[in-house]
Amino acid sequence: MAAPLTSAEETVVASYSSDSDPERVGSTTGKKTSRVRFQVSRVAEDEAERRIVQTDSAMPGQPETDREPFLFLGVCAMAKKAKSKYMTEILARIGAEFEQIRTVIFDEQQILHAPVEEWPRCDALISFYSGNFPLDKAIQYAKLRNPFLINDLQMQYAIQDRRKVYEMLAAAGVDLPRYAVLDRECPDYSPASLEEFEDYIIVNGMQFQKPFVEKPICADDHNVYIYYPSSAGSGSQRLFRKIGTRSSVYSSESKVRLTGSYIYEEFMPTDGTDVKVYTVGPEYAHAEARKSPALDGVVERDKEGKELRFPIILNNIEKLISRRVCTAFQQTVCGFDLLRANGRSYVCDVNGFSFVKNSRIYYNDFAKILANLIMRRLAPELHIGWSMPYQLEDPPIVPTTIGRLMELRCMVAVVRHGDRTPKQKMKMDLQHAKFLAMFQKFGGTFDAESREIKLKKPSQLQEVLDVVRDLLINHRSESVVKEKRAKLIQLKSVLEMYGHFSGINRKVQIKYQMPEPTTAEDSTSVDSGIPSGHLVLIMKWGGELTPLGKYQSEQLGQMFRCMYPGSGEVSAQKGHGLLRLHSTFRHDLKIYASDEGRVQTTAAAFAKGLLALEGELTPILVQMVKSANTNGLLDSDLDARDFEKSVKKRLKVLLKQDRTFTGEDFSALNPSESIAINNAMNAAENPVASCEEMHQCIKDLNIAIREKAATPGTDCE
Repeated sequence: MAAPLTSAEETVVASYSSDSDPERVGSTTGKKTSRVRFQVSRVAEDEAERRIVQTDSAMPGQPETDREPFLFLGVCAMAKKAKSKYMTEILARIGAEFEQIRTVIFDEQQILHAPVEEWPRCDALISFYSGNFPLDKAIQYAKLRNPFLINDLQMQYAIQDRRKVYEMLAAAGVDLPRYAVLDRECPDYSPASLEEFEDYIIVNGMQFQKPFVEKPICADDHNVYIYYPSSAGSGSQRLFRKIGTRSSVYSSESKVRLTGSYIYEEFMPTDGTDVKVYTVGPEYAHAEARKSPALDGVVERDKEGKELRFPIILNNIEKLISRRVCTAFQQTVCGFDLLRANGRSYVCDVNGFSFVKNSRIYYNDFAKILANLIMRRLAPELHIGWSMPYQLEDPPIVPTTIGRLMELRCMVAVVRHGDRTPKQKMKMDLQHAKFLAMFQKFGGTFDAESREIKLKKPSQLQEVLDVVRDLLINHRSESVVKEKRAKLIQLKSVLEMYGHFSGINRKVQIKYQMPEPTTAEDSTSVDSGIPSGHLVLIMKWGGELTPLGKYQSEQLGQMFRCMYPGSGEVSAQKGHGLLRLHSTFRHDLKIYASDEGRVQTTAAAFAKGLLALEGELTPILVQMVKSANTNGLLDSDLDARDFEKSVKKRLKVLLKQDRTFTGEDFSALNPSESIAINNAMNAAENPVASCEEMHQCIKDLNIAIREKAATPGTDCE
């Protein structure tokens, strides 16, 4: 019988020695005594103490059947993984709590260079692929010795191919982002077809609007790109395997890669958070939230240098997804990435064997579940009871200052945009056929119900610019163009600002203005193909967030973060209390903004300060800020539009009269006898004359500015 271990050797991780019997550790023959060498490790809190002990396989004269039974759990992986701190923690717990299980760690040199017939035998095997690991040899060993496999080996080839991963997930009923495969190498897949446009691509007939994700087919290639639309500033975020404190960088390049095979998929707005899920069998899943690497590319690390993550609670649907992933890939221990977006959960990657870093609860659960699984499978006669660790079902409850336990439901803030440049607007009437055709092209109609069209995309603004240039060059002799020449030149200069169209800094609004017929004959056009009314074009620019505005928004986010109580003075200053809360509930953080550029940029800068992010605002804007119809917060109610129109018409008629205001005008314009309005009318006297005077003053100011700018030594240079 094997000699009992001392208290110093109570936790055993045995590594098979090269001079031991390769057929079975601890085998005996008759009354002969053999020596078997074990490398024993007793795991302490921070380090492992290793030494060699010798045990007698049997006492002289004692029957072999009285020998204490053991099950040998083999760990066949590269040394960096097999002897890591986390693996050692788990194996130590198995050895401490289940004395029937001994662990055999395969030597890396033996794995790489020795034939599988010389590998040590085991009853159960943990084996998984990592860099340079000979997976084909591990499969040969499994066929030769037939151990109980914790993770299926053949299936690990499929995990290395993102195409097969997505096919298997779809077959298992797991939700995936909408995707298409562009395979330029393998003839088994559909022919590669890619068409690239400014804000979208077409892959094999499927259209993907920016933002979209571009993933290499090989799962070992971590160079994943996310492409952003021009409305958000264009460019791309380039993800890679973590290097120090970086996991991605922003690039101004917005063209897709033209070599290699990729999966293109719809970008999922996850509010800047990824969820990492780790299964230990189909019934257990541990989940952690981390900052998305695509957000600002900065890796948040703890004092030990490990990526900062926080446990979260999976809902029932996500637990079902974990079960399906675990069983579909036949991986008892399996990690995968979950995206929470649009009220649903999607799987975007399956990593195979992986486990949680720095979680004692997880280590205990892992060891208990794995050992139970091995014992029940290989030693059913021992009648090991099944014990499933408890996992939290309900949301956390937080104590309050008044002593009662209350659940935090939400916190709401409404924020105005930051400091901006002056807003500028130009309005002009149009009746040229080219503008009428463009109005119809973008969805406008020539009737009373015609809606206003807004042109903000670069392709739309470029078309407006092309029409203006054509009118000024090829149609300059036409009377309609001559009348509007000054305004067309101004429109052209505004559209040509910055030298390119990107971001959200200009927009054109066009609406159809119906004529006001006096008779039935006037209500129809002489030529039925040309509308009797005219177009009103409104060009808006400026109003962009200034560098000061961005700074103000980010500072406000930092101040808002520090409003939440921390755990001390330093923590309160940095706002760690809110960051910890957000890391658990961050998938519930929602930031909405109107479609105006300055508002969306303010929201992105605010989120950057609130969540202590770094880098460019474009990735933050795309992932954290949602567009919403916020017009009701600032603009007047739609029900009042008709009244507004009638008031504007009356004002337009009264203010176009080239004469001094009369008593009737005062009664019509100011029926409530407001003192402020009376004073304004008395100061203006003649509205037309006042407008002409104001116009002349502006012209004189422009002349004075040009003269000063042309004079050397002035402040306007």
